[in-house]
Amino acid sequence: MVLILHGWHLSTCTRRVKCVLYEKGVEFELKHVDLGAGEAKSEAFLQKQPFGQIPVLEDDGFYLFESRAITRYIAAKYADQGTNLLPDPNDLKAVAIFEQAACIEQADFDPYASEIAVEKVFKPHKGVAPDEVVFKKLVDTLNSKLDGYEKILSKQKYLGGDQLTLVDLWHLPYGQIAERFAPEIYESHPKFNA
Repeated sequence: MVLILHGWHLSTCTRRVKCVLYEKGVEFELKHVDLGAGEAKSEAFLQKQPFGQIPVLEDDGFYLFESRAITRYIAAKYADQGTNLLPDPNDLKAVAIFEQAACIEQADFDPYASEIAVEKVFKPHKGVAPDEVVFKKLVDTLNSKLDGYEKILSKQKYLGGDQLTLVDLWHLPYGQIAERFAPEIYESHPKFNA
């Protein structure tokens, strides 16, 4: 059965899942959730996702939400297909480095890159002017966080070790937005930008 991804093509979290599906070569159907019409808050959708958020993965009657959890599920279920995106579970050091990288992405990248998106994409989309002081502070903070990334990436090829992992792909949706509005932070961090 083909996986169904309930989401919206422009949603950063939906794009995070789509990226992994493409990397794994997994066939899927994107079922559009009309956020503007309040579909995510409908009783039918809340049965799939109690917080009324996207994306939601449907796999033969099994529903899973939270983009990072979905990508871990896909990477494990389709481990022998496409790019291997998880460390060998028997290699405790590789698993530890992967989990460390997952924490870094969630604590030291996503909070700042996602808020850059709020200021420069989501607020203007709603007709609200971005707060340039907040934006500058976010860029400065992300810039200093990427200094740490440079130190890690001077010792290994990817954040999660020497092979591409889910963690690297998790950066892409908000990373693309941050790069569009603050290219200087990427230019000054060549290992992160590689």
